[in-house]
Amino acid sequence: MDSLKDKVAIVTGASSGIGLATARLFAEYGAKVALVARSKDKLEALAQELPGSLPVVCDISEPSSVALMVSKVHKHYGRIDILINNAGRGYDCPLESIDLDKYVDLIRLNVVGQLAAMQAVFPIMKAQGSGSIVSISSGLSHRFMPNVAAYSSTKRALNGLTLTAREEWAKHGIVVTLVHPLITNTDFFYNKVSGRPPEGVANPYLNGDAPEAVALTIMKSVSTGDAELFVREW
Repeated sequence: MDSLKDKVAIVTGASSGIGLATARLFAEYGAKVALVARSKDKLEALAQELPGSLPVVCDISEPSSVALMVSKVHKHYGRIDILINNAGRGYDCPLESIDLDKYVDLIRLNVVGQLAAMQAVFPIMKAQGSGSIVSISSGLSHRFMPNVAAYSSTKRALNGLTLTAREEWAKHGIVVTLVHPLITNTDFFYNKVSGRPPEGVANPYLNGDAPEAVALTIMKSVSTGDAELFVREW
């Protein structure tokens, strides 16, 4: 895809899962990828694999860390063309048992951190007169299912922020889109706020889409600029 060649792309949550697959795919098509996550060792190993990439350790749940990350990327490359807002966690829990402190932490990661990243790249993209922002939401944000209210509510909030940014920032040449994975075969099942499931509990995500399939949809969203793309129908 020629539209990615030599473009500077920030990919958050790049150390595993969807973020890792996206970083590799974008690099394959010639993008210069800023690899963003909390795991320094994983990022540095990935940077050795992807020439021209830049590992940046960042806690997306902390707005000051996000602002510093974007500043480092801009200083290193001189521009930022694409932001893939991918970092996030799940939380499976009945509504009456949601731990409010954990829920606030989830909001900081899944919503506040994503907004902070969008705000940080906005003046750069505005000055360039172009840019692409892709928020990774979830098919659950369009469904009301037991035990996922905490997680799905954060994705609904992200949907609202993203689609509003699409309307407000189009005049600056910034295209903002949503990608909705459904079930993806990653470690998401084991990394939820609600904790690792007991031994012997089967991972229902094993039969989900490969993270590479989600990465292809993300790449497509950058190319087409569609408001919303679903990896597959429910």
